[in-house]
Amino acid sequence: MQETFTVAEATSAIRRLIDNVERVIAGSRPAVETAAVCLLAEGNLLLEGVPGVGKTMLGRALARSIGGTFRRVQATPDLLPSDLTGISVFDQQRHEFRFVPGPLFANVVLIDEINRATPRTQSALFEPMEERQVTVDGVTRELPAPFLLIATENPLAHYGTYPLPEGQLDRFAMAVTLDYPDRIGAREVVTRQMLRHPITDLEPVLEVADVVRHQPHVRRVQIETAVIEYAVARVVATRSHPDVALGASPRASLSITRCAQARAAARARDFVLPDDVKALAPAVLAHRLLLNGRQTAEPEAARRVVESILREVPVPLGATERA
Repeated sequence: MQETFTVAEATSAIRRLIDNVERVIAGSRPAVETAAVCLLAEGNLLLEGVPGVGKTMLGRALARSIGGTFRRVQATPDLLPSDLTGISVFDQQRHEFRFVPGPLFANVVLIDEINRATPRTQSALFEPMEERQVTVDGVTRELPAPFLLIATENPLAHYGTYPLPEGQLDRFAMAVTLDYPDRIGAREVVTRQMLRHPITDLEPVLEVADVVRHQPHVRRVQIETAVIEYAVARVVATRSHPDVALGASPRASLSITRCAQARAAARARDFVLPDDVKALAPAVLAHRLLLNGRQTAEPEAARRVVESILREVPVPLGATERA
């Protein structure tokens, strides 16, 4: 009984969060919902798309909605790892070194145009993305909770971009593409910003303590063995697909199940359906795949591979509904 009650609380929190962020981000509810699910599932989010479609604003709105700290880093070729993690400086008054935290020490961190940073700098994100901590000068420091890293990425065809390392891509729980809004959405964007940007008046609907409290509740959303096997089968199938050179890792299996739990909670359920796994599979798996030949740099090709796997892997009988 208590578990149902806590899931109901998480459902209310996720929905309030989505509705509040949508006051700023018009016409992109799927992306907003993905960001909220990623936060509650304790993952990291990769936002893909051309400049000017609201990727940075999504991160700002999410941080404001939970009353958390927000830091934005503009990735450039000369960005150093210490520009992200922080450095130790000598305090002449105290005659000792003290640590100056970098922008990673925030609740929501947005790395803008991450693929403009060099591989050396990108590798500095591995530890915080996976372990929620930073090690500088041999000292490990915990990052604040909750912690969500959002990275925006421009198409690789754009000038001055580097491909993200496979190990880093694997640490993004989900990747979602923000496309140009349709005519109605574009008109809504202009209307909302006639006088000033709606982010100016956006108020928190949650506190960071609420998010930290709901994250364990989301992990207790029930997921039956048959559904787990269904999710794992989809991940394993990526490794034997003829168009795939490098398939999804076991980390992808964890991501798809945890995100499915958060998606179920967002839909007022205390159990996961195969439909949750199916809906999330493209966002969780496509960016992790390294394809053969020229398809490597084509995100849409990776999504087509995932969709073909979805059609081939059968849905487990008896797990499609709950009484």
